Amino acid sequence: MKVHYECLSCMINQAQKIVEFSTDDLIKRKEAMIFTAKLVEKYFNEDSIPATTGSEIFLELYEFLDEDDPFRKYKEVSNRLAEKVVEDLKRKISIDLKTALKLAIAGNVIDFAVGYELKRIEEDILTMLSEELYVDESDELFEKLGKSKVLLYLTDNCGEIYFDKLFLEKLKEEFPHLDIYVAGKEGAIINDATIEDLKNAKFDEIAEIISTGTRIVGAPFDRVSKEFKELFERADVIIAKGQGNFETLNEIKEDKIFYLLKAKCKPIARELKVPQGSMLCKKSK
Repeated sequence: MKVHYECLSCMINQAQKIVEFSTDDLIKRKEAMIFTAKLVEKYFNEDSIPATTGSEIFLELYEFLDEDDPFRKYKEVSNRLAEKVVEDLKRKISIDLKTALKLAIAGNVIDFAVGYELKRIEEDILTMLSEELYVDESDELFEKLGKSKVLLYLTDNCGEIYFDKLFLEKLKEEFPHLDIYVAGKEGAIINDATIEDLKNAKFDEIAEIISTGTRIVGAPFDRVSKEFKELFERADVIIAKGQGNFETLNEIKEDKIFYLLKAKCKPIARELKVPQGSMLCKKSK
């Protein structure tokens, strides 16, 4: 997906968050944002892919700030809270395969580290569960999984990975013949899940954990490892979570790719031709 005009302000806002997470020094913050402006001029053009260009800017900003993982504490809080929410929901509601899929999408929506009360988060998630997906091709996904041998699951952010794990547990129960691979980033980039995050969440109990081979958001084919590409080609079904994976993969027109996400921003909604805020399980066409 090429950049839309709104993508620039999104990158700047994310850069500001990185700066504020990295230092309390106001002079350093100003210097870092001026440095960011120069990076935008260097990287941002009409052919940019938002997830890739943003990652390039953020990684250079990390180096400038001498902070390799400014979202570390943010991710730790997200993971602790999301894990607690999932365990509570398991006790409170009946979770079948379709519910688990919708929970995985709902997990993509919640910002677990912004000070929400546990009760409020659960209420918001239950509200989302009561809503229909704007695009729902989950029946086709499940039918395809029934005939498949290899599933590749591309994660998105920390926090929501505990909802992904719940969904994968249900998939493993329903399709015990599946070999499941779950992919995380090679290293820290904003609040994306790394392979270390997946290991800490014990994904290895239900799947084989693999790296995309890059820290870049999503799975850009010019940046991922040879091993990841080979698995991508070999997989019968690919489930891609979140906007970053959509941004980097949406030009690959293979019907084995299914996107699970909420169209949080106008550019993504525009690309998908859905109202902003829509939740969807959509096959690549």
